Amino acid sequence: MGKVYYVSQNVGLGLLVLAVSALATIIALSIAYDKEKAKNQGKPGDGAADSTSMPTPSTTQFTPKEPWDYYRLPGSLVPVSYDVTLWPRLEPNKDGLYIFTGNSSVVFRCVEETDLIIIHSNKLNLTTFNGHHAKLSGLGEATAPTIKKSWLVVKTEYLVVQLSNRLAVGATYVLHTEFLGELADNLEGFYRSEYVEDGVKKVVATSQMQATYARKTFPCFDEPAMKALFNIIIIHNQGTVALSNGREIDSVIEGVPVKVTTFEPTERMSTYLLAFIVSDFVSIQSNQNNNLLIRIWARKKAIDDRQGEYALNVTGPILQFYERYYNAAYPLSKSDQVALPDFNAGAMENWGLVTYRETALLYDPVLSSTGNKERVTSVISHELAHMWFGNLVTLKWWNDLWLNEGFASYVEYLGADYAEPTWNMKDQIVLYDMQKVFAVDALASSHPLSRKEDEVNEPAQISEMFNTISYSKTISFKFLTPPFPCKFISALSLQAYLNTFAFGNTVYTDLWDHLQQVKIFIPDSVHNIMNRWTLQMGFPVVTIDTRTGRITQKHFLLDPDSVVDRPSQFNYTWFVPIKWMKSGMEQQQYWLLQKTVSGDGWVLANTNVSGYFRVNYDPDNWNRLLSLLNTSDSVYLHVEDLFPLYRAKIINTTLALRTTKYLSKERDYIPWESALRNLDYYILMFDRTEVYGALQAYLKKQIQPLFEHFKTITANWTKIPQGHTDQYNQINAIGIACSMGVKGCRELIKSWYRQWMENPVHNPILANLKSTVYCSAIAFGGVEEWDFAWTMFQNATLASEASRLRSAMACTKVPWLLNRYLEYTLDPTKIRKQDATSTVQYIARNVVGMPLAWNFVRARWSYIFQQYGKGSFSFSNLISGITRRFSTEFELQELKKFKEDNVHVGFGSATLALEQSIEKTTANIKWVTENKASVLKWFTEEST
Repeated sequence: MGKVYYVSQNVGLGLLVLAVSALATIIALSIAYDKEKAKNQGKPGDGAADSTSMPTPSTTQFTPKEPWDYYRLPGSLVPVSYDVTLWPRLEPNKDGLYIFTGNSSVVFRCVEETDLIIIHSNKLNLTTFNGHHAKLSGLGEATAPTIKKSWLVVKTEYLVVQLSNRLAVGATYVLHTEFLGELADNLEGFYRSEYVEDGVKKVVATSQMQATYARKTFPCFDEPAMKALFNIIIIHNQGTVALSNGREIDSVIEGVPVKVTTFEPTERMSTYLLAFIVSDFVSIQSNQNNNLLIRIWARKKAIDDRQGEYALNVTGPILQFYERYYNAAYPLSKSDQVALPDFNAGAMENWGLVTYRETALLYDPVLSSTGNKERVTSVISHELAHMWFGNLVTLKWWNDLWLNEGFASYVEYLGADYAEPTWNMKDQIVLYDMQKVFAVDALASSHPLSRKEDEVNEPAQISEMFNTISYSKTISFKFLTPPFPCKFISALSLQAYLNTFAFGNTVYTDLWDHLQQVKIFIPDSVHNIMNRWTLQMGFPVVTIDTRTGRITQKHFLLDPDSVVDRPSQFNYTWFVPIKWMKSGMEQQQYWLLQKTVSGDGWVLANTNVSGYFRVNYDPDNWNRLLSLLNTSDSVYLHVEDLFPLYRAKIINTTLALRTTKYLSKERDYIPWESALRNLDYYILMFDRTEVYGALQAYLKKQIQPLFEHFKTITANWTKIPQGHTDQYNQINAIGIACSMGVKGCRELIKSWYRQWMENPVHNPILANLKSTVYCSAIAFGGVEEWDFAWTMFQNATLASEASRLRSAMACTKVPWLLNRYLEYTLDPTKIRKQDATSTVQYIARNVVGMPLAWNFVRARWSYIFQQYGKGSFSFSNLISGITRRFSTEFELQELKKFKEDNVHVGFGSATLALEQSIEKTTANIKWVTENKASVLKWFTEEST
């Protein structure tokens, strides 16, 4: 690294002088706002008068010609540091708008000769200086050329500054801007969150910069590789507290009714990890032995109700675990975690200031469920894992998002397991992540972990990368990671990787280089082995014929007739490490094609589901394994490969159904949960057909013993099962028993809910059972039950309770109530924007609600897309969630027509999800046509 210049490194008097100067500037800027608004004739965010306008989406391919036509920044300038001052207004102006004002000075170094400064800026009104949008000066001996002209480019979200002469290579300059933006409620950039406490409306100014929203807060080089130091100053009302990534080092009150809070400079970091919050939140805190300050921030009532204590208790141990695991100290002086009333993602790993949905951070020791507690632990563990893997060492570009999210998604289980060792969290990886990614990666429209850089350019394409593949596929490479037996990724190699690239950026090959240093036997180089798993999509099905000893592999596709348009240089073959056992004896792990397996005993491959592949056997071996189900619970997770195999036409569907016959004798959670997830496909395909009656009768027969088991061990439902997973299985027992008509279940549910309705201040329903009881009672009830839930939802002060009720209200079977609920999602005073699309998905889960949700979304697609489709990570779930049941030719044609009719609107981050929904619907149609008769026959025979 060359010489680095820092602006405002004197954090004493110099920063105070800067703050006073900034305050005067910003006050002047806000006074001038009305005049500027009249001149621009638009709201904050519309851009300056000479900016380009937003064109109507066109189907014509756009060909970039000028540097500012490209979505990627040119490499001619590199940022060094920023001084940013922001002043959010927590009260509306005379036009009813919430705004923020600010200024920014970015120090950058020229590394290639250029007469252009191209920097990101989106929806900011920039103050003009002598007709230009910025001021430029030189540092040291550098002389800044004059600005020839400047303009804003809406399409690529740039401020372009044309200079009279070229910048000198090696010289350092400062670009200064002043700006005004809208503090909107759109959950992006610097935005507004609202809540009501004690009848008083409260406003929070908060932020979400990932992936491309820092540019909506201040002009910046908004790419992950453009790391810099940030000096932040926040101006805010007295009575509020300001937070940012660094620890606050000074807070002064000037001659106006505001405070000026200055923060210590950040470490060198990416713009997407910046965070700012102004609120009247309160905190609880602890100090670690290394003087690390840990704080949990939330609404005052939430803190008073002790909802932050559990998060505070587990944060310290999880951080200590990661310090040992990574062999690297936490590099900051504090760790703030904040629960926000409005937040689009589940949580965000901003360095030193992690933000969460309230449901992901707050836990009430009395009212919250075991599932709520586990979610808090897992999410905290995931976000803190990023402090090193993602924040300290960061991906170079978003095509390698899995480098951040995949590894964090894996080690979150390790951190959570350390914090709560009795939960056996690592045993749940298969259920929570592997099966989920298997389903998506078996599609012909899937994508590799690492996509080509030119495939991920536009903000919507970047948001689309935040999907199941990026988060969960890496978890499935358990065979590569300690403490699993292969250990060809060692802790030492990861530590070396982090030390080498600390405060820098990497591509996936950098990781392979470090892993190659581990000296153990592997059949090829790390690059050659791992490139097959990361550069080509999908996974193999490994077929073992114990009669001949032959082992083969083939690209597994849910619809084997589908066409894979994405070619692979590896011809869709993989190096497959296989752990296996024979007749109950563990065998030595080997790599596919090194060895054969045969003999008279049963063979079980991929033990503990340690590899990312499906396994098929000859019929004789399948029969041997099925016969073991009554004697070996550990076999279940392996024979459940039969379910995807029958969907892919590799085996007969009734062979898979045979695995469920032993469930009447099963009491453990993992086999039951795995079975129910697989049977869910049958329910989705047949709950509108005559097959469902026989299926319901069969499941009723299987679930009855489990229902009676939990009734007995809980003393007629008055106690909580002791085991962590037993508590989850009790939920399964009640939920399935009620929906399948087990005698006594519905009456039990209805009586609990009725008791609550008669005395709303005393809820008799156990916390673990609330979600199931609420949903079932509302499904069995009518308007009175629904309206009661709505009242309780509006009055809920615990976020997880509100979330349970919001989901349960989608369970009603009354069509007009569901339609009314759909309309509520358009009103943020009824359903928060963060919850709108998930509420529509909840309604679509309901067999009655699915067509209503589909009609609702089609009729309002343009509005929904404008509100949520351009950057929301979860937006793609809307399409996939609504179309899960699609299995008829008519529904397929409707889906294709929806695509055609809305090309001019666009699909944003749901583009891939739409293609996958069409593919899955096509596969569903084929499967139902071929299997409906045999499935009906099997369920009918087995239910008697």
